[in-house]
Amino acid sequence: MTPERYERLRAVLDRRQPDLTVLLDRVHKPHNLSAVLRTCDAVGIWEAHGVHAGGGITAHDATSASSGKWVRLRIHSSLADAYAVLRTQGVQVLAAHLSGRARDFRTVDYTAPTAIVLGAEKYGVSPEGAEHADAHIVIPMLGMVPSLNVSVAAAVILFEAQRQRAAAGLYDTPRLDPGLYARTLFEWGYPEIAEHCRQRGAEYPPLGADGAILGPLPR
Repeated sequence: MTPERYERLRAVLDRRQPDLTVLLDRVHKPHNLSAVLRTCDAVGIWEAHGVHAGGGITAHDATSASSGKWVRLRIHSSLADAYAVLRTQGVQVLAAHLSGRARDFRTVDYTAPTAIVLGAEKYGVSPEGAEHADAHIVIPMLGMVPSLNVSVAAAVILFEAQRQRAAAGLYDTPRLDPGLYARTLFEWGYPEIAEHCRQRGAEYPPLGADGAILGPLPR
């Protein structure tokens, strides 16, 4: 890894947001999954969530998504399990869902810990996903088309979240746990060596100021 590459990876990790995420509810088409994860990477999301059961995301879908290298995709066995995890993280759960209580997505405070639930274009957020959300948000549509593709909707909402967070200074200092930051930096910079260490149950070797590996590798 070159020093320039090392600094680029550090700059990206410095801006990762551990308390902004998305939950993909019945979104399983690979091209939509890849597009949503690409937007997640662009706005600094650390981890996204998906559901495996009921025709949701499969392990193959998760590993095939090109942006999955940069955004962790956590797969849950059910929507209830996904919601339980989000609740432990203390986030406000906002479902992109048209209902009588839905509000314009631009009126929400995204500087608070936030999870955005997104459904597939054909069906939208599931009834269970809508019921258990703290609030519903919508993107105003002024034409004949009733909705946007899920990846486009994700981009519209997430870049509003990025705008608010940037204005509040949430990208100005690193926010990831230091241990997680260091592990991720090594895995991004040296993926093959990281896999070698994991297979042997060994710690990652430390990195120098220029990103070079210090010390011997595990045998």
